[in-house]
Amino acid sequence: MPELLIPGAYYAADVATFIAASPEQILGVLALRSNFNVDQTQRDAWVGEIEILKDALTGTDGTLILEFDVPRIGSRIDAVLLSGPAVFVIEFKVGERHRTRDHFNQVWDYALDLKNFHQASHGAPIFPILLPTEADHSEGIFAEPSPDGVFPPAFCNGDGLKQLIAEGLKKANGPIIEASAWANAPYRPTPTIIEAARALYSRHSVDAIARHDAGAQNLSVTSQRIEALIDTARKEGQKIIIFVTGVPGAGKTLVGLNVATQNRADTPVHAVFLSGNGPLVAVLREALVRDELQRRRHAGEQVRKGEVGQKVKAFIQNVHHFRDAGLRDVTAPVDHVVIFDEAQRAWDLRQTANFMLRRKKRADFDQSEPQVLVSYLDRHKDWAVVICLVGGGQEINRGEAGIAGWLDAMETSFQGWTAYASPHLSESEPDTVRAIEDLRRREKIKEDPALHLAVSMRSFRAENVSSFVKAVLDLDTLDAQATLRQMAGRFPMAVTRDLFKAKSWIREHARGTERVGLVASSGAQRLKPHAIDIRVNVDPVHWFLSEPDDLRGSNFLEDAATEFQVQGLEVDWACVTWDADLRLTDHGWSHHSFVGNRWTTVRNLDRQKYLVNAYRVLLTRARQGMVIFVPPGEAGDATRPPEYYQRTYEYFKDLGIPAV
Repeated sequence: MPELLIPGAYYAADVATFIAASPEQILGVLALRSNFNVDQTQRDAWVGEIEILKDALTGTDGTLILEFDVPRIGSRIDAVLLSGPAVFVIEFKVGERHRTRDHFNQVWDYALDLKNFHQASHGAPIFPILLPTEADHSEGIFAEPSPDGVFPPAFCNGDGLKQLIAEGLKKANGPIIEASAWANAPYRPTPTIIEAARALYSRHSVDAIARHDAGAQNLSVTSQRIEALIDTARKEGQKIIIFVTGVPGAGKTLVGLNVATQNRADTPVHAVFLSGNGPLVAVLREALVRDELQRRRHAGEQVRKGEVGQKVKAFIQNVHHFRDAGLRDVTAPVDHVVIFDEAQRAWDLRQTANFMLRRKKRADFDQSEPQVLVSYLDRHKDWAVVICLVGGGQEINRGEAGIAGWLDAMETSFQGWTAYASPHLSESEPDTVRAIEDLRRREKIKEDPALHLAVSMRSFRAENVSSFVKAVLDLDTLDAQATLRQMAGRFPMAVTRDLFKAKSWIREHARGTERVGLVASSGAQRLKPHAIDIRVNVDPVHWFLSEPDDLRGSNFLEDAATEFQVQGLEVDWACVTWDADLRLTDHGWSHHSFVGNRWTTVRNLDRQKYLVNAYRVLLTRARQGMVIFVPPGEAGDATRPPEYYQRTYEYFKDLGIPAV
């Protein structure tokens, strides 16, 4: 059988063809299809791999794929063997003697990438193998697999690969894999927002990093529609506001970043991405700086981190700094397109005026934040576009104007502007409905279904996590139970009274470089007996980006991040700690704030909403699964008696969440 043409692979052939071919033939194909210059080191590595594989695969049926580019950005697997029902993922470390944790995590991540995002690998047993060619021994066995069929990485040298493959085939069950169907199966990645930002900033499109199933296809549809509206506004000299809605985790921020990256400073449009979420801005900036710095240094450039940082800062900015620039200067900004993430959280008139008085010493300030921001863009004489990414249900701060603040600004101060809005925009709040009607009477708002993102992308294991969390917080027991049953086996969950067991549960489930984290409400003042102190200043940059051996990182499960530090970001596995600030009683949720040395009842309706939404944020941070820790309380402590926690714990158990 001739060599196979498999998308993303430098070389692919059935095993018999591979063994019959000369090393020079195989090397020539690899070099021809490589996207990089093949130096002496790479050539020698390939020669060594070919020699080992020819010996190990003699007598084995199947298909061998070399240098397989997994569609998720940055993943290239040295070798994939499809044999019978099994997928073997092989990572060579040519010339090395020892195995390291990083090496194990690398091949484990490759295997998890295929399992989670490659349709033809969902049901197949996957065997990751780490092969340092100069190791003096081989383990020769695979440990028991995880429930999803991914085996922990096994270790061998060149001489032990044949035996290890044979051992894997003995453990493999399922239908025989057909190579062409496997290689051409859909690949549906669901990147974290950090991974997405890195990919987009390095000039990949949203299509390259997003899932392609029908349920999530409107990511591309929405992005294309926004680009078309921008193009029309530029050509016809229009000023427009675009309102994009979506369920939590649907990819609104991803769409905004895509627009910003496609229209950066070196394009005629010149777009900037703005967010009032300080931790999100800080984490994304640092991630992009590190990634760009590494890429440019790898290309041989002599570049300083500060130089790279300046360009990234121009691309992602804090919305309040952008606002202040507009107040200092009387000219139009360089940007014609401005994307506001979580636009409903812009400050109302009262909050803006209060801030301007306290921090800027400006009395009698009479504009809301939406008015200030639109007026800044309105200085352009030709055209301008404001893109408002609209979330819902996660308001956690006072003084937020809501979407009505933007619509009222159009009605009262900027009547030359036109709005293009998702049909779901009116679902956010009563004031929004009234403001939409005001604009509709003047024919200044147009509904566009393409501007709504309907499917959550945060959890690739269970898209209805946000629906489950909503039902939980709404105390809709039947709906929560039904949704939990739908998630069974795909999104592991547990509840416990023991923090040690909670941490152990998370560590047992996390694999490879999957990130875990401890989260708590900013009002969780009585978790200190469990060594969780939310007053500790957690730096979100370190918490989200640090390596596993960094004490400041989330993986240590020591520092708990609050809703303010994690909103808009995510981890793979979350330990959600639950304090008595939100407790279940016979009359529903009871809302409390710890003042001095005792809990006080929160009666203000807005503050009650913020407290519930704080837990909504915490419960929707996990991509793969979570454990909820509800403390047992202590009878001798008046600030945390067992009855403050018991009903909440029983509620989670009664929903069907397993107790550990």
